[in-house]
Amino acid sequence: MASGSVPGFSPSASGFHFANDFPDEPVFEIPLGSKRVPIGNAADGLCGGMVFAVRDLFEAHLAPPAMTSPPERGSPLFGYLVRRLIDSWNIPQGPTKYYLWMTLPDTDGWWGVHGLRWRTAVEEWPVIRAEIDAGHPAALGLVRTRSWNPMDLGLNHQVLAYAYDLDEGSGTLVVSVADPNHPDDDTVTLGMSLSDPARTGPPAYIPGEAPVRGFFHTPYAGRDPAGAVG
Repeated sequence: MASGSVPGFSPSASGFHFANDFPDEPVFEIPLGSKRVPIGNAADGLCGGMVFAVRDLFEAHLAPPAMTSPPERGSPLFGYLVRRLIDSWNIPQGPTKYYLWMTLPDTDGWWGVHGLRWRTAVEEWPVIRAEIDAGHPAALGLVRTRSWNPMDLGLNHQVLAYAYDLDEGSGTLVVSVADPNHPDDDTVTLGMSLSDPARTGPPAYIPGEAPVRGFFHTPYAGRDPAGAVG
């Protein structure tokens, strides 16, 4: 058994204590003449912003705020989550990757096209593992839908991986993740088999969440969160 974890990190200690459950209102507004144009809907979630902000706080050795309700729009923390949400999209590469993965099959197909399970096991997992082994939580993009419609990009999700257990004999992998939809929950895991990745079964996730087709590493660059939580 091979294991790795980020020292000192757990969702209950290092994550936000409020859920990714925001009111039905614009994420932000852009001035246009005498009017303001609403952009996005906070009710669709700020998972990527929460994931990046949690890592920002952890890397800065700052405790998350004690609040158990989501911050209000216009507050410093809400603005910070929105900024980090946009950062987490890694534009333009991020949306392009989500869209490509949404259109690909789960398993390998004809003409040498690799499906999501092979890509997750062979291309993405080694990068994720290396980041955790280096002592850093790793942001993950979870692809949860099969679609050619770019409007469905928002059906995907982001979480933060911080530990893993790998049975090197059977190839069974269990990754511990902080999920913004489940605050303070240290039991959330993402599991899959790395054996025969071209044909292995789908990743296993927690009941109540949409099934995960595959997951990939999301590039991270830090920001100073002190002003958002001070």
